[in-house]
Amino acid sequence: MKLNLMDDTLQIELDFWEQFWAFSFEKVLTTPLSHIVNVSTEEPKSNWAEIRAPGTFLPGVIKAGTYYNTGGKEFWYVTRDKDYLTLELRDEPFKRIILTIDNALDWANRIQGEIEGTDVTY
Repeated sequence: MKLNLMDDTLQIELDFWEQFWAFSFEKVLTTPLSHIVNVSTEEPKSNWAEIRAPGTFLPGVIKAGTYYNTGGKEFWYVTRDKDYLTLELRDEPFKRIILTIDNALDWANRIQGEIEGTDVTY
């Protein structure tokens, strides 16, 4: 998975296997930075009341795809890794995007810096 910040937009590019496990026809998820309400690296809450449609879930291994709960529609691509990046969104099809990626804290700081209009150099 690759993240890119381009023209006030966050792009999340999925590789073939990530698309496969998430049952996603979209290779790139794009979100305007102005639609990101909150960025977090804390472990997200998950519960058994979620409906997976479509996606993959193997406990302790992978949770990927589209999930529905009382908060709305969410996109998950989480593996055994604990480097969580959670994006809370408004005016988007997904209310949250939850990922596990390398350097999640760096990405959270970078995205937050872009939202706030401060320069963050990496």
